Amino acid sequence: MSANTDRHENAVARYFEAWNASEPETLAKAVAAAWATDGTYTDPLAAVGGHEEIAALITAAHGQFPGFAFRLTGAVDGHHDTARFSWELVSEADGSAPVAGFDVITLDADGRIRSVLGFLDRVPAGA
Repeated sequence: MSANTDRHENAVARYFEAWNASEPETLAKAVAAAWATDGTYTDPLAAVGGHEEIAALITAAHGQFPGFAFRLTGAVDGHHDTARFSWELVSEADGSAPVAGFDVITLDADGRIRSVLGFLDRVPAGA
């Protein structure tokens, strides 16, 4: 495994730590560890920038899907400062995964996320 691959996998691991953090202080620390100060997140439902807006988006997702956690599906594929990966939002109660997608991230020189471009492959009706 190359150092570049480790860099991508480490960034994605921090990304999921942020998305799965539920306590405000833990979430703020996880977002700061994962994203650059001016980092952005964009998907078909949201476009936010900066740590506070990203944390608010994650909090809103937890509110919409209580008892669910994000998990990586498959391998992280990356080159240079860019990586892509697939994920699911999984119910901790029954293992169902009503939401799935893939994200493309761009990293800064320190390995923190500069931008996320998210794509939704599966979304329940009314979500």
